[in-house]
Amino acid sequence: MRRTDPDPSQAPAGALGIIRRVIPYLWPAGETGVKVRVVISLLMLLVAKLIAVTVPLIYKQAVDALAPDTVTAAWALGLGAVGLTVVYGLARALNIGFQQLRDALFAPVGQRALRRLAAETFAHMHRLSMRYHISRKTGGLSRIIERGVKGVDFLLRFLLFSIGPLILELAMISIILFFIFDVWYLVVVLATILLYVAFTFSVTEWRVRIRRFMNEQDTDANQKAIDSLLNFETVKYFGAEAREAGRYDMAMARYEGAALRTQYSLAFLNFGQSLIITTGLVGVMVMAAIGVQTGDLTVGDFVMVNAYMVQITMPLNFLGTVYREIRQALVDMGEMFGLLEQPAEVRDAPGAPDLTVNEGVVEFRNVHFGYESARPILQGVSLTVGAGRTVAVVGPSGSGKSTLGRLLFRFYDVGTGAILIDGQDIRDVTQESLHAHIGVVPQDTVLFNDTLRYNIAYGRPDATFDEVRGAARAARIHTFIEALPDGYETTVGERGLKLSGGEKQRVGIARTLLKDPPILLLDEATSALDTETERSIQGELRAMAQGRSVITIAHRLSTVVDADLIVVLEAGRITERGTHEELLAFGGRYASMWNRQQAEEEAA
Repeated sequence: MRRTDPDPSQAPAGALGIIRRVIPYLWPAGETGVKVRVVISLLMLLVAKLIAVTVPLIYKQAVDALAPDTVTAAWALGLGAVGLTVVYGLARALNIGFQQLRDALFAPVGQRALRRLAAETFAHMHRLSMRYHISRKTGGLSRIIERGVKGVDFLLRFLLFSIGPLILELAMISIILFFIFDVWYLVVVLATILLYVAFTFSVTEWRVRIRRFMNEQDTDANQKAIDSLLNFETVKYFGAEAREAGRYDMAMARYEGAALRTQYSLAFLNFGQSLIITTGLVGVMVMAAIGVQTGDLTVGDFVMVNAYMVQITMPLNFLGTVYREIRQALVDMGEMFGLLEQPAEVRDAPGAPDLTVNEGVVEFRNVHFGYESARPILQGVSLTVGAGRTVAVVGPSGSGKSTLGRLLFRFYDVGTGAILIDGQDIRDVTQESLHAHIGVVPQDTVLFNDTLRYNIAYGRPDATFDEVRGAARAARIHTFIEALPDGYETTVGERGLKLSGGEKQRVGIARTLLKDPPILLLDEATSALDTETERSIQGELRAMAQGRSVITIAHRLSTVVDADLIVVLEAGRITERGTHEELLAFGGRYASMWNRQQAEEEAA
């Protein structure tokens, strides 16, 4: 069952939808301590703003106290010019102090929110289906998550401490100008603010479209770089270094063009904002200068008007920056939340119990499946793996052998039919318990960029060092590891590239031996090993298979001659089944494959 995936480049529910997604991280349910910090931070913010709007009033009284024949307010007479200047400085210091206290109180809230969001995103990526991950672009995905988390950090901080407080400060200053001076000052200030906001919002919307395109080019360039580096060996094999550099340069050229358009539009925006603010500032100052010349205003009033206009200019400039960054953060977060909105194709049923394995009987019951509806892979496969029995699946490439393993591990759900373990449909039990009871040795063993000990113990993190070494001995890799300078603490490199293919596969075998699962899936488990090592490990795998249900997917038929049952899969259907001797006597497809491989080995 599939659902239509949302476009990750768009906000899942628009800007308001994204903000609603962010608020729970800011005001988490059941976490009183976090809420108290937010409330106290807001109170500190309010105090800081109240102090900020009184600073110009104190400044005016200090100037008037210095000017001869100027009437000074009664409350300021006792302070004098020096005292007023000290109070002015103290008020400015308190304003900054309360702002910094606010930031310090809120910092743990923001960092905790980022951690929760990053962990949620990471966990969700692992919940997504195999179908999603085989079509993803790792480099682009990492860049989207990185930008999205940064966007949340910005939005959490500035949504709470910028937009609302900025509006509050502008409102208080406008009221002061209206009551102390006259309505025309307020008209000029409001006209300046409205024109500035309208210009900023309209130009920023235009710039957001440019910035979104720039992000797409940045993601594309980053994806090409990481993809090329992950395939370093392939690039070397085909001498394609110049070609890869050219592809990357072309992607960066597109990013360069978009980045230049972003810079040009930013310069236009900044100039327009400065022109509007300067015009409003000059208009108000001219009116105040005329008032001083006519004797209606004092020099202190002129200074106070200037201080308030500067105070308005700063948050207006900040408004432009905040709005641009919020819109950009919404774009970045829209992409990240788009990832979070990706549905998990394979999900546990509500209230699903854990899988219980007593005997380990695995049954494929009339299974039909296709990765795409127009291209069926399995067509009515019925197969039972008895308790403690080994069943080998052979056939040509593309016949659906590895698909059986993916379905058993529930990377995908079957189209029709069912897969049962001890009579339990694997769709009715939890995926975690299913995975815990199945051990897989894949054809291509991929390792973490960590130590050999970490990689071997990955299936059982609580295993002791002696158990890790025991598994390595059973997989015939202990001697090799002990000969390394750092032994089991040797780092294997990204995807295990410091090891040979055979060494990686033996680490994969050791990892599964240590997990000790009741059901074992061997998908070309010894394909990368030389003949001598393969024979020795085959003995260990046979020993490990005792008492377990084993499905072996093999291309080399010599590795499955001892299987209890061999099935031949062709075009998604089982065409032959029997033991090695029975299938040779039948003289069908298996016998033909066997004779051809024997002839190839003799010729070699």
